[in-house]
Amino acid sequence: MLEIRAIDTFYGETQALFDVSLSVGEGEVLALLGANGAGKTTVLRSILGLTRPKRGEISFQGQPLSRKQTHEIARAGIGWVPDDRRICPTLSVAKNLALGIKRTRYRPWSLSEVTDIFSALKYLMAREAETLSGGEMQMVAIGRALLGSPGLLLFDEPSQGLAPKIVDDVMTVVRRLKGEGIAAIVVEQNAELALSVADRVVVLSHGTVAWAGDASVLSADPALKRTLLGGAL
Repeated sequence: MLEIRAIDTFYGETQALFDVSLSVGEGEVLALLGANGAGKTTVLRSILGLTRPKRGEISFQGQPLSRKQTHEIARAGIGWVPDDRRICPTLSVAKNLALGIKRTRYRPWSLSEVTDIFSALKYLMAREAETLSGGEMQMVAIGRALLGSPGLLLFDEPSQGLAPKIVDDVMTVVRRLKGEGIAAIVVEQNAELALSVADRVVVLSHGTVAWAGDASVLSADPALKRTLLGGAL
């Protein structure tokens, strides 16, 4: 579904990614792990066209993304749940969710499906987003992304700062996506949490791919996990 081939991405003159390659199949969850500053978020930004690679190629469903604008990439079926949520603070929950609705080639999600997953949203629709807790904002951010009918959903630190119940709900969403053939890339500092839902793993270190393979292999090898992930465990 998504293929990244040997990309180099820069911020100004500073190179953040070096010859990074990875792929994600239909209905597959890829965990993107590594220390802070390893380049995980930069991979997501590169996919979305927010920080364009200087070299290499990115394609989605066989179509190159390098010349597409970010809104075109979103309409192609790639959704994003950013680490800072990026909801509109002075708009109501209902309006924030409505902003995400769009048609793609992938199956649409209804508002009732979103509120079935995050039942608290049913009682928050009239609230201004700036009055929400961090967990409630995350529900809105994920719900908005689902209403965009994604074929691939990018999660950037989805469990950060959330209560255990909300984390469980987020992981429920990831598992449900798998069951419906929707792919996901999960960037997560909590490696054990990411490994619990991932099919495959890519570990980044200083902007390069340090390891790639099946999640089950990494989960079953404590020594390898400590070597690759250290404090992320």
